[in-house]
Amino acid sequence: MARVSKINPESAPESVKNAIQAHIAQGRKITNEKLTLLHNVNAFNAVEVGSYNLDDDLQRLIGSLDGDLYEYAISVSNECLVCTTYFAKLLREKYGLDPKTYKLTKRQDMLMKFAQKMGHNPKSITDEEFAALKQDFIENGGRNGEPVTEEGAEEIMVVLVAMGAMMAANNYVNDALRVDV
Repeated sequence: MARVSKINPESAPESVKNAIQAHIAQGRKITNEKLTLLHNVNAFNAVEVGSYNLDDDLQRLIGSLDGDLYEYAISVSNECLVCTTYFAKLLREKYGLDPKTYKLTKRQDMLMKFAQKMGHNPKSITDEEFAALKQDFIENGGRNGEPVTEEGAEEIMVVLVAMGAMMAANNYVNDALRVDV
């Protein structure tokens, strides 16, 4: 059972209504987590808007499937039922794959292992794992095999880590507030 109620968009303050309208205008859905966070617009903006901005960059840099698999793996590692359920459904509906049986590419396997450590214990990521993933982007490119420079690979790694932190934040909000699935 949720610890905090969801706001009622119809009776919400104008600032909340504006935040909802802006979010929907960007093609985003309003979920239980968002309706809970909207008790405070700054909390909503920090967790949700920040996550979406990073997710846009992640998908631009590494591709949509790899980005979604990465976020799914973080949620599984964090044991967040809300986000794990969301991403498992997304992977099934958007790509027609079952994340439990999908055969990962070498890069996806590296991303999933990196994500699992980001979600559980980021300090456990070794220098070798970090360097190998970064080097994979330099050697094999980013989204759709687009060439990636050293600087571009560093941007990807920063976005991966920041997105991992944002996914953890989302997962913590869902778990601590017991947001309904």
